[in-house]
Amino acid sequence: MRITLRALTDRDIEAHNAGEDEHTVRWLNGAPGTTETTAAHFTKLADNARAGCGKRGFGVCLDDRLAGYVDCDPDVVDGLEPGDVNISYAVHPWARGRGVAGEAVRLILEYMRENRIGTRAAIRVDPGNVASVRVAEKCGFIYVRDFTSGTDEQADGTPARMRLYRHDL
Repeated sequence: MRITLRALTDRDIEAHNAGEDEHTVRWLNGAPGTTETTAAHFTKLADNARAGCGKRGFGVCLDDRLAGYVDCDPDVVDGLEPGDVNISYAVHPWARGRGVAGEAVRLILEYMRENRIGTRAAIRVDPGNVASVRVAEKCGFIYVRDFTSGTDEQADGTPARMRLYRHDL
């Protein structure tokens, strides 16, 4: 089993969108992707990578098959301190339970170190997202605190309660 990161292209749109399920929508993006929204997102990620700023995201591949997504975003400030860089990830249902998320986090940390993006990685997670909490803990992130988000909301529109984990780079 080999897990790698690679730039996302229009060839990945269908597989990326097919990998979204109710967990991905609930915990990561809030709504299913469409061909148009996913294409625009991938274009923005490519533009940011070329410019060396903003959110940079990658496809997570398991044995060369798209198995998920990971990004680092230095522009997220909600609940974070200067130097913190938010990371987010999602794994397609067929690839869950195989260590894909943990390895994707390890690889994005390596990318952040190599490219000098921030001084700490941060994972902001809803405490109810038990799988993501476990990933943060298994990857050596340290629990910092719980906080009420100023940007994320529950399904009913109330502010989300988030848990913050950090990892020095």
